[in-house]
Amino acid sequence: MSSLLTPQRRRGFEILDDPGIDDRVRARSLADVARANTMFGGSRAVQSELESALEDTSAHSLSLLDVGTGIGDIPARVKETWRARGRAITAFGIDLSPSLLREARAGGIVPICADALALPIASKSVDIVICSQTLHHFEAGDAIAVLRELDRVARVRVIVSDIRRSWLAAAGIWLASYPLGFHPVSRHDGVVSVLRGFTPDELSQLVQRATRQTPTARRHIGFRTTASWIPGALAA
Repeated sequence: MSSLLTPQRRRGFEILDDPGIDDRVRARSLADVARANTMFGGSRAVQSELESALEDTSAHSLSLLDVGTGIGDIPARVKETWRARGRAITAFGIDLSPSLLREARAGGIVPICADALALPIASKSVDIVICSQTLHHFEAGDAIAVLRELDRVARVRVIVSDIRRSWLAAAGIWLASYPLGFHPVSRHDGVVSVLRGFTPDELSQLVQRATRQTPTARRHIGFRTTASWIPGALAA
């Protein structure tokens, strides 16, 4: 899809995708991502979808898995928010980077070093599975494999949140990165991430191809889009 405001989706290359990048640079850049999540809507988009998901269950204790957790900022915020509402959430975070998982552990997340393409989690063993700003890192075939894994392990709800592709969003993150003091890697990767992002229709179609479920796809402030669905075995 392309228009005056929405460019064609392009792959690009994010520096943080290089497994050989220095751990200090990775941690610094992911800290910038966490700030951007707070300021520009990444955390709010996930929390908004969780509001709906948690209305569907009266359980006071739930498990949550964050795939591609980074430093665990989003599940940590989820735990804090829902603890104040009387819900106990045990949060697990999956990432390939041991150094990032150490930071996630410090934030109260149970770390699991694993690949999103082959989650070491039993089928239908986690209540809610989220995947935020991770899917755009994968080629189409691998993205479908990731979505199938999310659907496989979730019991109650799957929530995928990503960046909504837009020239305005690309220009905005570039310009905002200077006064916010973002690392140059964060600035570069932020723009590439936007141009790798999805429209709501694209994300919905990808979920349907992967799982045969029709998700609820929404736009959120801060150029975010989400797709949320009941996992396959429970959809009927």
